Amino acid sequence: MATTATTNATGTVTEKRKPVFKKVDQLKPGTSGHTLTVKVVSSKLVKVGNKGTGRSSAMLMNRSSQPTRISECLVGDETGTILFTARNDQVDIMTPETTVILRNAKIDMFKGTMRLAVDKWGRVEVTEPAKFEVKEDNNLSLVEYELVNVDN
Repeated sequence: MATTATTNATGTVTEKRKPVFKKVDQLKPGTSGHTLTVKVVSSKLVKVGNKGTGRSSAMLMNRSSQPTRISECLVGDETGTILFTARNDQVDIMTPETTVILRNAKIDMFKGTMRLAVDKWGRVEVTEPAKFEVKEDNNLSLVEYELVNVDN
């Protein structure tokens, strides 16, 4: 694994690790920090709303007045597919047949099913078209999970 050295603000040298790319079928509920290369199968805009709903007017003055956009995108690789929740600028990137790298992605649970998301600490990057065919018959977002409390 190749690394590069960088110096941080305190003057100490830190080693940056190369990302470890995961496959869709390796994703588990409640996990984060995933790096994946996926192809967008479909994209559907599900919400266009006002960012300001429920916030004070002082907070609104510091924010842009662009509406919040949320899109559900089916993404996948040669091992399976999962629903990706794209927000705002990510919506424009996630067009069908586009290949993207999702960095620092996390698994959110929505109504007992897994959804992939990239928040402000992650990144969505368009990359060259992938050579793999998406395995659409293994959709991880169709598997429903149930939280079980175990008494000792």
